[in-house]
Amino acid sequence: MANIVEEKITVARVSAKPRKQNRWRKEGKSLVSQVSTKGELKEDIAHCLQLLGGLDRLVKPGDEVMIKPNLNSDDPPPAATDPLFLKVALELVKEAGAKKIMVGDCSGIPWLPTRQVAEKSGVAQVVAEMGAQLVCFDEAEWVEVAVNGRYLHTVTMPKVAYEANKLIYLPSMKVHRLARFTLSFKLAFGFIHPSERRPAHQENLEEKIAEVSLAWQPDLIIMDGRKSFITGGPAQGDVVEPGLIMASADPIALDVEALRVLKGYKAENLLNLELWDFPLIKMATFHNLGARNEGEYSVVKE
Repeated sequence: MANIVEEKITVARVSAKPRKQNRWRKEGKSLVSQVSTKGELKEDIAHCLQLLGGLDRLVKPGDEVMIKPNLNSDDPPPAATDPLFLKVALELVKEAGAKKIMVGDCSGIPWLPTRQVAEKSGVAQVVAEMGAQLVCFDEAEWVEVAVNGRYLHTVTMPKVAYEANKLIYLPSMKVHRLARFTLSFKLAFGFIHPSERRPAHQENLEEKIAEVSLAWQPDLIIMDGRKSFITGGPAQGDVVEPGLIMASADPIALDVEALRVLKGYKAENLLNLELWDFPLIKMATFHNLGARNEGEYSVVKE
């Protein structure tokens, strides 16, 4: 673990990738779909995606797709991605015709190496069972991406993720004891090289989390909100059960709606601001990383 945390060996310096096209819009607005779970997980996720407009808008026969779960630690959900949730996502992407599917992440520093986390959590077994490829970023090559943000000028990210053709995020819905919340944008923090993570926590963490997404954006986000930490986070906390699955290609709109859900619970946490006043959300809107207000997106429910 010491080598990956202390050494940063990059193979190239590259520009930020072009902004993603949002495939799920209606009447000029981003769409966020939301369903209440009914017990059949595959049906629930498929229904959520159908409300959004269908997975076939993104995944075509022969595609290569990277899925980014949360393997921050080997703690049980909602601390990390539920292996069953990942399995269903893999099934749906395979059924849509994807030729190659990679599942990639880099665990938090205290839990490295990632492969060990994947094995302990059951994720490695699911990936193998589904015929996908497990990519542990701490074993891979890195590129330095110029993002030219207000707080981050460059970020070191996995080469394999930078080169990914299509990218799907699988965040969990929960609060975070340092970053206030960990949703779509915080999931992207798992891309950055471990040597850059501790310095990022020293000041302006929330703004820096937003600026990581200047390197690239996901094509689709499927959020597991069946169980959530409402205190603590990211690895432990008091658990509530919103019983929701949400999806969007707009990380701001999705995170705002997830925050709306989390703020509905009375708890001792850091969600004491208005929805659009969180530093992460303000920085993300400053950089036009999604909807800039509630008039720029629509929520589609059952």
